Amino acid sequence: MSSNLSTLALASDATVVSQYTPDEYERTSYYNGITGDGDHPELVYRSDFPTTPSPKPVGRHAHLPVKSLRGIFDTPLNSVWDTVAPEIHDLIKARKINWLFVDPAHFFTHGLPGEEHKESLGPVVIWVSVIPGSTSSDTTHEVSREILTLLLKNRVKDAIVEWREAVLQRLTGPPLMHHVSSNNAIHYVCRIFTALLRIPFATEGMEEEDVQGTLTLWFHENKDKDGNPSDKVYKAKERQDADNAKGIRANRRNLEDVNEAIADLKAFYNKVMKHWSEINLHCNIGHVQYAASITIDIEGGTLYTSDWAAFLAAEAKVKDEFKRSKYSPQELTAMFYHLGGGATTFKFSEERKLRIEGYATKEDLTNPTEFDSKGQRCLIVGKNGNTTDLTIGRYAGLMSFTLNKVGIESVELSIYNSGVKGVEAFSAKEDLGSFVWHMTNSKACIVGQLQSGNNKGGSTSNHVTYCTPGWPSISAFVNIFSEL
Repeated sequence: MSSNLSTLALASDATVVSQYTPDEYERTSYYNGITGDGDHPELVYRSDFPTTPSPKPVGRHAHLPVKSLRGIFDTPLNSVWDTVAPEIHDLIKARKINWLFVDPAHFFTHGLPGEEHKESLGPVVIWVSVIPGSTSSDTTHEVSREILTLLLKNRVKDAIVEWREAVLQRLTGPPLMHHVSSNNAIHYVCRIFTALLRIPFATEGMEEEDVQGTLTLWFHENKDKDGNPSDKVYKAKERQDADNAKGIRANRRNLEDVNEAIADLKAFYNKVMKHWSEINLHCNIGHVQYAASITIDIEGGTLYTSDWAAFLAAEAKVKDEFKRSKYSPQELTAMFYHLGGGATTFKFSEERKLRIEGYATKEDLTNPTEFDSKGQRCLIVGKNGNTTDLTIGRYAGLMSFTLNKVGIESVELSIYNSGVKGVEAFSAKEDLGSFVWHMTNSKACIVGQLQSGNNKGGSTSNHVTYCTPGWPSISAFVNIFSEL
């Protein structure tokens, strides 16, 4: 009988839940809203749980609180982040925790329509992600106390530490085809053969593994290294072709001609099989001009990732078919205005071609000139990716620490989700390499280059997107090509 009692006691001990572990409701719903389709992360622990209980919706018309992410600007943390961030990083590593990302964040809780006065911006959050099931709430509680003590020593008060679960996601014949309107039956299937900014591409030998990235920037060389005029990459050419005219007619009559669509698709299939089936012969649109190994700046102490290359595009393949954005200036302006209701510096050319001029420095990102409708400083960014197309997001305001699958640590810019119709993920798989840009003084400048993201695993939406800062790579590019 005593043996049975001992067995029961052991079983009872094994099922004890820590007092620091959130209940099922809070664990699964605490971050509701920061990604669409219920793909938000799950809560492991938050340091303010004793003083700030998580409200549970009650009644027949219960409303689940909706949150979104905001950047960190004009707070006590901003002035000391470069000092305390590495120390926070060391505290987490000292506990042998399976961490992936350390992000600074603000969470904005939205009010119901008509109850906007109940909206609130939460305190500064040190937001740590861990591999699912790898870390206990007891351990996160102990480390959080150490982090809060460190913050207080650096005069950062009222901050909290939150832990979430996350999975790392690591985000090529004849002339390229001309772009066709969305009313054309072949619009989506021919996109990979057109000279749009977000061309999906793969290195030779990797196509069978479906490893793709996104071509992000076309350079037009005005002068060569000897100072002579140059038209390398592409020439400007505007035209109204038959496919666009077909799209206009389709819009006017508002009716899809199914038989014509089938014929178009068959013709397109035959064209691809004839002119694009041989990768080596048909799908090469240029030659690599410069490609360095992927490195982390350890010697310089920045821990920034360097992962870029440049190739010279074959003029005959792209010069006649380079096409403008599918969005009108009005649509794009509305997308930027929607994010906060505040003033925007976004202006777009009537040609619908966004020319990138320069890059945002670290100082530019530290003190942006935009404010949202709540009077909070913000920096709105855009990117054009192979998978997610044009999306809008918010820069987090401070650098984040990341750890990849092979144990390499780096420092990246983090971009939070935003969107026009509900929450829109800023990135997804195969957006790797896309440039993140920001509008300033009516011009677009490079903020960074997409590098990775985190989500719940599989095909779920990214919670946060990470990009390599643009200024080190562009500076290196300019220096290298001035010598070629």
